[in-house]
Amino acid sequence: MASLKSRLEHSVTPIALRAYFAEYISTFLFVYASVGAAMASRKMMPDAASGSSSLVAIAVANAFALSVAVYLAANISGGHVNPAVTFGMAIGGHITIPMAIFYWIAQMLGSVMACLLLKTSTVTQQVPVHAIPHEMTGFGAAILEGVMTFALVYTVYASADPRRGAMGAIGPLAIGFIVGANVLASGPFTGGSMNPALSFGTSLIGGSFKNQAVYWIGPMIGAAVAGILYDNVVFPAEVPISDGIGV
Repeated sequence: MASLKSRLEHSVTPIALRAYFAEYISTFLFVYASVGAAMASRKMMPDAASGSSSLVAIAVANAFALSVAVYLAANISGGHVNPAVTFGMAIGGHITIPMAIFYWIAQMLGSVMACLLLKTSTVTQQVPVHAIPHEMTGFGAAILEGVMTFALVYTVYASADPRRGAMGAIGPLAIGFIVGANVLASGPFTGGSMNPALSFGTSLIGGSFKNQAVYWIGPMIGAAVAGILYDNVVFPAEVPISDGIGV
């Protein structure tokens, strides 16, 4: 009980509040650029949904925007910008559950506000909602989103690992690159979300929650597996060896 109380107190300190605000701002900026790029593609090319050039443009926008968003918040909140990344970090014990919940709230608020601003400022443009093709099952889409989120969270773990040195600028770039590559790989199938906050914001403002579970279950499972594998199997913490027996 004392441990729970201390964790709750830790989650409302000034430093923690700064972290939540940083997550809100970074998620807002990322979603604004990501969704805005998709809306701009549809405005310039009515058939953008099926165009390869549009897919490349959206992937590049996602890569650049996420790299910047992570870099901006890295030294304050860790630069999660994604509830799945936060969940993966919580599974690995790098963030407490109460703080993770506040991170999720900040991330989803940032996403909703970004989509709302795009909706109101463009007036006639519809906010694009993540969806899957009719021939694809929700189970298959969840697997696809889970594998991509695994790659994302695994990259986040590797980039933020102090044993590899300071994150610097290369960490956010690596995170952005893996997201851009995944968008290229999955855009026509699931939209390449990997981010429950992004999917939630577009669905809420876009007015459709169809297949929303795909964009939560898949990424959360993928993030959890990435956190467990990285910290416990592939790159576990080194245990010091004692010099004498029984010491």
